[in-house]
Amino acid sequence: MIFLEEYTRYEKSRIIGARALQISMGAPPLIKSRETSPINLAKLEFEKDVIPITVVR
Repeated sequence: MIFLEEYTRYEKSRIIGARALQISMGAPPLIKSRETSPINLAKLEFEKDVIPITVVR
């Protein structure tokens, strides 16, 4: 199985959207931030590569 480091824009938006939904439903954030918007917080988590979601192609 080969893992690519880059995601397509669709995979990226799906990962960020799924994580934002988790945060909005009460999941604890994985990073410390002053950000209050679930979407922006999910974007920051994605950029820091801390979201525990994998993509199987």
